[in-house]
Amino acid sequence: MMETMSSLSRSTSFSPTTSFSRSTSFNRSTSFNRSSSFKSRTLSVGSPRFSQSSWVSRVSQFSWVSRWLLTLIVICIFISFLIASYGGYIYVMPSLNLAFHGYGVSEYAHSINSCNVFDGSWVADDNYPLYNSTECPFVEQGFNCLANGRRDTDYLKYRWKPNNCDIPRFNVQSILDKLRGKRVVFVGDSMSRTQWESLICMLMTGVEDKKSVYEVNGNKITKQIRYLGVRFSSFNFTIEFFRSVFLVEQSWIPRHAPKRVKSILKLDKLDSISNQWVNSDVLIFNTGQWWVPGKLFDMGCYFKVGNSLKLGMSIPTAFRTALDTWASWVEEKIDTERTRVFFRTFEPSHWSDQTRRFCNVTDHPMLDTKGRDQSIFSDTVHEVVKNMTVPIAALHVTSMSSFRSDAHVGNWGDKPSLPDCSHWCLPGLPDVWNEIVLFYLPNDKELPFLGGFEPWHSGG
Repeated sequence: MMETMSSLSRSTSFSPTTSFSRSTSFNRSTSFNRSSSFKSRTLSVGSPRFSQSSWVSRVSQFSWVSRWLLTLIVICIFISFLIASYGGYIYVMPSLNLAFHGYGVSEYAHSINSCNVFDGSWVADDNYPLYNSTECPFVEQGFNCLANGRRDTDYLKYRWKPNNCDIPRFNVQSILDKLRGKRVVFVGDSMSRTQWESLICMLMTGVEDKKSVYEVNGNKITKQIRYLGVRFSSFNFTIEFFRSVFLVEQSWIPRHAPKRVKSILKLDKLDSISNQWVNSDVLIFNTGQWWVPGKLFDMGCYFKVGNSLKLGMSIPTAFRTALDTWASWVEEKIDTERTRVFFRTFEPSHWSDQTRRFCNVTDHPMLDTKGRDQSIFSDTVHEVVKNMTVPIAALHVTSMSSFRSDAHVGNWGDKPSLPDCSHWCLPGLPDVWNEIVLFYLPNDKELPFLGGFEPWHSGG
């Protein structure tokens, strides 16, 4: 079943406004009578001693005032110079940093700590797509929209631009070298499989011998297989996918269960194949699309905790319980000094109505999310991650994906009669998810804290 889901505006606005109001007001109001007026004037002009001493006194007074004002002006100019120098340093140094070191580690170290990459917008970019789906054998037919007859290609030409930083351009050789000897594991539903296929195709663009990239068991990419692994033999690493749509264990009808119960989810026990996820270097989880009545209650699937059936438990409560189980498992089983753990949030669908029969795939991203940027599943992921004692990254793709009504499979899947406004075309949106994951794979041991939505939690 189809699954749902500035420029450093350093307003270094330094207005060192130094205002001097020099108002020297001499208000001399001297009243003379006629008899004394002439005498006074005679004294003023004819008495050299009086005239000289008065002049000296006034000159002395003016000199003192001038020196005081001059000193004040010098001080103010000096302070203004310091402020302007500091502002220039703040403004210029990041540019110099890029000029000397390039757009790489230094910019990455700055952006990763100060920018929320999930707060941004979609911008047209002719450098996309990152690969040709016809040259990648790991794109399954149902996601290969171009091969299935889609003619408009504008949906391929969009890049995600965070508001306060940039995601570095995808450098395939750098990533291939970084992944040497590593093991990357995706766990989840078909949305995870789509992202898995996307990453393989992105990395294959940097491999000369395409035959050196192969599925380890010779399997064809299908939705039924629980494990798929693609090996890049020239670089000695694997990209793997484990199908676990609920993450917790699903089993058949228990004894003495009501007739409506056909299967159960053991909310307090992780999937039985979870031991195969442990020894990995990058571990990316996702679930949500199957947590709907049509995949649960309508199919007779209910919840169980311990020995108790929870027939009245709501789906949101069950989802939270399952994620708490996942979190405890990660804290106990995963060595986060070695393994980078990510949890990708819910991917919104764009069905035209609740029947899921009508799928309006647009030519360009939407201007209004119409509420699709909100999800109780995504909120739950953030709440659980926030309370964990080990560093985990929540990849908040819900909001950014909610604009991409143009990126769905639509009528260009492997079954044209069945429209699809849940899954995504490849190349397409999942490539951007992978760009963000690769952005957060630093060279050093310690993973930095992601800003904005606070998806990184350092524990404690």
